[in-house]
Amino acid sequence: MRADAGKAIGHSKFLSWIERGGNKLPDPVFLFLYLIAGLILLSVFGAAMNWSAIHPTEIDPETGAKKVIAATSLLSADNIRNLWVEMPKTFTSFHPLGYVLVVMLGAGVAEKSGLFGAAMRAGVANAPTYLLTPIVALVAMMGNLAADAAYVVLIPLAGVIYAAAGRHPIAGIAAAFAGVSGGFSANLFPGQLDALLFGITQSAANTVFPDWQANIAGNWYFIVGMTIVFLPVIWYVTDKIVEPRLGTYRAEGANAVVAGAAMDARGVSETEISQPLSSDQRKGLRHAGLASIGVVALWVLMTLGPDTPLIDETATPEAQLTPFYQSLVAGFMILFLLAGWAYGRATGIVKNHRDVVRMMSESMADMAYFLVLAFAIAHFVAMFGWSNLGLITAVHGSDGLHALALPAPLLLILVVLFTAALNLFIGSASAKWALLAPVLIPMLMLLGVSAEMTTAAYRVGDGATNIITPLMVYFPLILVFCQRWVKDFGIGSLAATMLPYSIGLLLIGMALVGVWVAAEIPLGPSAPVYLPTR
Repeated sequence: MRADAGKAIGHSKFLSWIERGGNKLPDPVFLFLYLIAGLILLSVFGAAMNWSAIHPTEIDPETGAKKVIAATSLLSADNIRNLWVEMPKTFTSFHPLGYVLVVMLGAGVAEKSGLFGAAMRAGVANAPTYLLTPIVALVAMMGNLAADAAYVVLIPLAGVIYAAAGRHPIAGIAAAFAGVSGGFSANLFPGQLDALLFGITQSAANTVFPDWQANIAGNWYFIVGMTIVFLPVIWYVTDKIVEPRLGTYRAEGANAVVAGAAMDARGVSETEISQPLSSDQRKGLRHAGLASIGVVALWVLMTLGPDTPLIDETATPEAQLTPFYQSLVAGFMILFLLAGWAYGRATGIVKNHRDVVRMMSESMADMAYFLVLAFAIAHFVAMFGWSNLGLITAVHGSDGLHALALPAPLLLILVVLFTAALNLFIGSASAKWALLAPVLIPMLMLLGVSAEMTTAAYRVGDGATNIITPLMVYFPLILVFCQRWVKDFGIGSLAATMLPYSIGLLLIGMALVGVWVAAEIPLGPSAPVYLPTR
């Protein structure tokens, strides 16, 4: 492979500096435990210094004036009692916990039955050479619904398909990686990421507006917009920048054989992944499609049919569909569950209901780390609320931003840039959002910007720099995939290959945020850019 040695060395040094700094950070679980310790000290200091703010919406019933929010020490008797007595409730009432676990009960069956992997293989099979990149990119972005499966199935498969088409396999890997990870939030449908992020968003929003309810379709239109604008960026960067730079691929002796027979992270060979779908697998996809149509029809019936259980006809017109939006978490769980079951029955992977229960149990086992992390995050978020520091910061921050008179598009673009920079060091989307949301969501809501819009801006920044930081959990795996084809392909080579995607996705993402806010396009059903009360 021919490369610009000077640029690669400089870029590798920069990434090495990021890697060294990031590796000094503790595991996200302990990061939040340390943050809790710091929060306790800050709350004691804030209470001693009488930090306070005027609540923008709540009225003190005794005085009739707006309520004063005072910093409260987390070492006070009440807060110590809350910590120990309410610990089970604090954990189990953490909004993302229920959302994610419910969706994963179904998604685990769809993944472990092989449905997600087969659907991605079918999506890129027999694609015309000139349309290979956009098809791979689109399937990769859609593959985010499959979580880990997109990384370990689609990305190595893209390299095999590009090589078979006479194109450079690294270009295929890069295009798939850009779609799966750079376009992490882009999709045509909401999924488990929406459930996770909006659970955290709701916790943050409720500190200012206790009645605000999230729905996982709150960014639906926006993520579709991301998919539409990201697709040509990935197409252009792959075909016009990355692949010409890589040059013509020449198999490096035995390395070509190693690449063809390499094993992915789940013990499935790339040779097996690249084989055409069997008749049973094609039958399974048809059955899964019919099951999906059945679930969609059921939800349409419950929304538009007799008695309309998913419509609250007693509510105001803008709130009547709230039950429908809130039911989507369960809806996606049922859709993934039945589609995965139907696929597994057709292929013989699911022989009886016990196999389905086993797959659901295994999917919960896969969530073990998330449960530990959620425990730490739940207590950080709760204690942040008990101290009142988040709300005080949000009120004074919104007052300061209001005095600066910065336009909303610029504020949200700054959110994108800050998130993109933080993402170089903290890869977990949930960990970053749990850290940022308690301040950003209330602060921007007080300026009239909806929680859905702030969440959307965060998502743009969170994805764009995933593909250039070695601290991203799958970065080493992608490097291994590349080295199967080009033995001396290093961290600097991968980062330099992915940097044009990162820049392109970040720029087009910021432009999308700016246009979306300026045109006040709804982010999803009943999800405006600005709060109705502005």
